[in-house]
Amino acid sequence: MNITPQEFQQLLQSLTTEILTILTEEQGMTLTEACDLVYHSRTFEKLSDSNSNLYIQSPRYILSYLMKETDGTKRTN
Repeated sequence: MNITPQEFQQLLQSLTTEILTILTEEQGMTLTEACDLVYHSRTFEKLSDSNSNLYIQSPRYILSYLMKETDGTKRTN
């Protein structure tokens, strides 16, 4: 899938927002906890790499990888 860097950044922002929303609304995390979990994960690192093609997956699919990576546990500061 060929997309411009601007399109990739828009997709990345949109996917990240949806993942953060799920974590806060459905998993009961605070926004700070959710951001810490997402932005410091290997999953986000892969998602941020346009060559990984992870960005073409759904937010819930990506979230499943994140939960496996973190064993589904909350992180606190």
